[in-house]
Amino acid sequence: MVSVFRYTGEKANNVNGPIVFTANLAMEKAYQFSRFDLTNPLSTCSAHPILLEDENWLTCEHYVQAKSLRSVAQGMKVASLPTGEEAYSYGKAWYRRKIAAYNTTAPILMKRALFTKVQMYQEVKEALLATEERLIIETSQYDYFWGIGRDQRGLNHIGKAWMDIREKLLEK
Repeated sequence: MVSVFRYTGEKANNVNGPIVFTANLAMEKAYQFSRFDLTNPLSTCSAHPILLEDENWLTCEHYVQAKSLRSVAQGMKVASLPTGEEAYSYGKAWYRRKIAAYNTTAPILMKRALFTKVQMYQEVKEALLATEERLIIETSQYDYFWGIGRDQRGLNHIGKAWMDIREKLLEK
């Protein structure tokens, strides 16, 4: 017996015969971006400094990584790093302790940072609204928390944050 799987990786049903793949049109038409693409205004590492909690942050990535670490000294180290990619690399290290309830708190921190970025920069707002009603996905092949991961089963928290912000902007 051979299993039939949809392109999304979800088990469709069991049947005899070849493996069949069906297209996931929402994913194919989605707005895809990398959080490390410095030219993309929706990137968490783009050169759009934000002012949040009475502090200046070079990127959204700096804010989220600094606030996600338990150690204040490590958070200050993240804030001093020159790029968002370095802030990400420093903050993601498994041996640096994260805040309690990281899995629920970190997406809130990211949404705050991205919403602040949209409010501060018209080009970011325009880029977000240009995605229209499409699904927004962060295409990291290795990050299953912030992106979609290699097999597209990731949580896509950055994409979800952008879509929530877009919805709020369209309500106004």
